[in-house]
Formats: sequence, structure tokens, C-alpha cells
Amino acid sequence: MTAALARLIAAQMCLHACMAGMRMAAPLLALRQGYSEAAVGVLLAMFALMQVFLALPAGRFADQHGLRRPAAWAAALALLGTAAAVVWPVFPVLCVAALCTGGATGAASIALQRHAGRAAEGATQLKQVFSWLAIGPALSNFVGPFAAGLLIDYAALPAGPFAGDFTGFRVAFFMLALLPILTWWLTRDVAELPPVAAQDPVASHSTSLLGNAMGLLRQRDLRRLLVINWLLSACWDVHTFLVPVLGHDLGFSASVIGSLLGAFAMAAVAVRLLLPLVAARVREWAVIATAMLSTAALLAIYPLLTAPLAMGLCSVLLGLALGSVQPMIMSTLHQITPEHLHGQALGLRLMAINASSVLMPVLFGVAGAAVGLSAVFWATAVVVGGGTRLALGLRAGKSVV
Repeated sequence: MTAALARLIAAQMCLHACMAGMRMAAPLLALRQGYSEAAVGVLLAMFALMQVFLALPAGRFADQHGLRRPAAWAAALALLGTAAAVVWPVFPVLCVAALCTGGATGAASIALQRHAGRAAEGATQLKQVFSWLAIGPALSNFVGPFAAGLLIDYAALPAGPFAGDFTGFRVAFFMLALLPILTWWLTRDVAELPPVAAQDPVASHSTSLLGNAMGLLRQRDLRRLLVINWLLSACWDVHTFLVPVLGHDLGFSASVIGSLLGAFAMAAVAVRLLLPLVAARVREWAVIATAMLSTAALLAIYPLLTAPLAMGLCSVLLGLALGSVQPMIMSTLHQITPEHLHGQALGLRLMAINASSVLMPVLFGVAGAAVGLSAVFWATAVVVGGGTRLALGLRAGKSVV
């Protein structure tokens, strides 16, 4: 890993940790202020909702301006949201903070991923770069909530129970507000890559945002890749959303359920640490197809398990399978899309993922109540298993870079 790539990973971690910490602390504060679970659900949806609408414009902005300006604007937006929560820790402002930190994290990730992909040379280096880059969000999902939780609990002690809770949250929000500043500092002097002129006739027929998006979607391999990404993102959501419900039904304690989710997350980190070492010997389509088949089998088995150890092993295997996918998808995306539209292609991907994150938990909840949790696992397994043929279709895809 180069020093420049390490700076990009650190910058992404800081901003993502800001969002992850806010995503844990804001709903907790809302619940303690007496808001309902439905209101908290709306608050959580705000983190993904902003990214749905901001992804394409952010991608275009990154294509036009590179890394430093998008990263600076994203850091400013996240700072604005978290600072507002420090001053006015009330529910409407928490919703604004969720929109700001979610949108900022999505916009910055597009610019960072675009810059890292353009700096890489060849398919092997693309896989290595995106494997390293994917570690940042996985680690920040632990660091942000953990640090915020400590401050909420321990910064509150001197002021007493009621006032302390309020003080602890403000201190946590203040700490989170410092992280976007670090993102700006880490990216402020990054050397910009030379601009790319539009050369692809399919993508350059229109200079409008919608025209570029439609031009990208006319590419068969990109459509396949976006569908694959959506299917596997839904599988990730199935595990995150339904495993706690399944564990509750089986009478597991909160610590056991947390361990299942933690085992999944750590396995995803582990496989991303391993991928750069074997990048030269694997093919993107083969890793994606294997991950889809493995995920389908594991989801089919999961609801049949009742012992925590067996479910933990299944969670680890799912984490390995799903964790291996993102670097392969990012590498493929950079090879099959025109270089001057990389940012907007990344925006399309982010928009699809976050639309799924807004809608799928609701769908899973309704379906689980109607037909049972096992049926949701099995239906998802059938769909993702059937989608494996899309990954096999990428084998014949040709790079346009």
C-alpha cells in the first residue's frame, strides 16, 4: 500500500466514521427523548435517502473537478450537520444531520473511489486498490459507533443521569464533527490527476446528467453489474436486518446477537485484507459468481440453524462471501465504463445501493410478518442464486478503458 492510498483510506474512514457514529447516536437520542420506533425508522432512512438523490450529481461533479473540491464540500456538509446537532440536539435537527452526513459520505466516497481507480494501472492493481479501499468503511463502522458510545456513556457521568445523557450526546456529536475536518486535511493537497476528455461516442452524445446516465445504462455489462450489486446488497441487508429478529425469536441475548453481526463484519474485513495478496490470480467474474452461489447456499441454510455457534460459523462464511464482492465490482466497473464518466457510473451504483437500503428493510419486515423469516431467507437465496448467470455473463465483457 502506498502512502497516497493510505491517505485516501484514512480520509474515507474519517468521514464514514462520522456518519456511522451519528447513525448510532441520533436514533438512540431520539428514543431517549420519547420518539417512537417509527420515527426512528424515518431518521435512519435519512442517512441513505440523501445519497439516492445526490449520487449522480456528485458523480458528475467529481468527473468535472477531481478529488479535492468534492472532498472539501462533502467535509463542509458533514461538519454543518454534526455541528447543528451539537447546538440543537432535537429530532428535526437530527434528521438534518442524518441527511448531511449521509449525503456527504456518499459524495466523498464517489470522488475518492474515482481518484483511486484512475490512479491504478491495470486490472490487478484495480483489484488491489479497491480491496484496500473497502477496508476503510468496514473499520469505521466499528470505530465511529464505539467512540460515540463511550462518550455518550462516560461524558455524561459528572452531570447526573438526565443532564448527563444530554451532555454525553453533545460531546459525542462534537467529536464526530471533528472527523470531517480530518477528511479535508488529508485530501487538501492530493495531486489531482489530468482531466479526461470525452471520447466514447455512446456516452458523449449528451452532456446532460440524465443523458450521461442513460448512455451508461445502455451498456449491457454495466446493467448486469448494477443488478448483481443490488442483489448482493440485498443479501447484506437480509443478514443485518433479519439475524437480530431471528436471534430474538430463538431467545438469544443481545451480546450473542451482537457477536453474530460482529463475526460477519470481521470476516468481511479479513477477506478484503487477503484479496490484495491474491489479486493477480483471481478474475472478477469468477469471484462474484462464486460469492453469489455461496451466499445462496448459506442463506438457504441459515434459518434452519438454532445454535449460536452454528449461526456464527454461517455468519463468518457469509461475511467472507459478501465481503469479497465489492472490490471485484469496483474493479469491473472501472474497466467497462468510459474513464470520463467513472464518477457518474459510481454514482449510479451508489444510488441503487442506497435505494435498496431505504426500501428493503421495510419489505423484509412486511414479508417476514406475512410469510415468516425462513421464507424471506429462502426467497432471497433463490433470487441471488438465479442471478449467478449475470456474473457468468461478465466473463465475455470487454474493457472500454
